[in-house]
Amino acid sequence: MRKLTYFIACSLDGFIGDPQGDATEMVRFVDEEFFGFLAAEYPETLPTIGRRATGTDHLANKRFDTIIQGRASYDLALKEGVTSPYAHLRQYVASTTLGESPDPDVEIVASDVVGKVRELKAEESGLGIYLCGGAQLAGALFDEVDEIVVKTYPLVYGSGMPMFAKGCDITEFTLESLRTFGNGVFVRTYGRKR
Repeated sequence: MRKLTYFIACSLDGFIGDPQGDATEMVRFVDEEFFGFLAAEYPETLPTIGRRATGTDHLANKRFDTIIQGRASYDLALKEGVTSPYAHLRQYVASTTLGESPDPDVEIVASDVVGKVRELKAEESGLGIYLCGGAQLAGALFDEVDEIVVKTYPLVYGSGMPMFAKGCDITEFTLESLRTFGNGVFVRTYGRKR
């Protein structure tokens, strides 16, 4: 069975962006060391346009072959005129308001996103599924999340968008790895205790 991994950036106080969801402050911490880690360990999480700009478009998918993201996350690409932000992955966007997909390579999931994710997880072959966010979608899919990879940046927002928008039951995850970087960023990987 394939895993659903919530791969997310957050502040020290657990917010994935300011109250409007803006996380651009975190981008300034992507230095050479941290980018090298992302390119080596999670190359498919870099958007296609970023991969091309940094000369990493040749990197093979290592952990994921499918992405699911919410409407707000997808809108960030659409605002830049990009209709297929992760062309190197099979792309799904959960949205009840988008209607028809602006790109043939992006499938809109307008209803039963949990059912769609269960269907993807049950596929017999393939890599994992990258849950790109945002908070609303992560909350809706919380019970399906098998792994959480948290990139924590040395910032405090004070208030903002939580990692999961809906209240979740207390659920235990096991720390599987921890990696620290000279810029103050640390990346923790947790597996759900089942």
